[in-house]
Amino acid sequence: MDTGRAFIDRSRAYLRNDYYPKIGLAVEALSTEDVWWRPNDASNSIGNLILHLAGNVRQWVVSGIGGRPDLRWRQGEFDAREGLSGDELLAHLKEALEEVDGTLSGLSETELDAGRVIQGMEVSVLDALYHVVEHFSTHTGQIIYISKLRSGRDLEFWEVKDGRAVPKW
Repeated sequence: MDTGRAFIDRSRAYLRNDYYPKIGLAVEALSTEDVWWRPNDASNSIGNLILHLAGNVRQWVVSGIGGRPDLRWRQGEFDAREGLSGDELLAHLKEALEEVDGTLSGLSETELDAGRVIQGMEVSVLDALYHVVEHFSTHTGQIIYISKLRSGRDLEFWEVKDGRAVPKW
């Protein structure tokens, strides 16, 4: 397999088959109040982080890589203090990731070197996709931490079978 194609396919898999299910399990453990809890005004709630992830992937992949209009209102992702339930937030994120996956499924490895301007920065498509995956990973970890903090329980992502760690999603 071509390295470029492997990078695109692995990025798609991380977003939809690794990070999203973990976020789902983290949110399922919480009430709507806990989803919107924040320790202080300088911090974000899980609700803010999910809105932010949906906005970020749409801006960087669907618009930035895919060329669709950029309709993002970034500040609104952080200003929200209540609103959607955990299930509604997950549906919103899933919809964004489906758009991303559609964009990436049509991306060829030869396009990875192409230039784009996203958030006023000149980047390659590879740079943009790499940023999205690492950014999504960072916030997934924050969501998991907040969920464990609020629920007081292990989210049990993995089980060991025959000496191998197997995901439970």
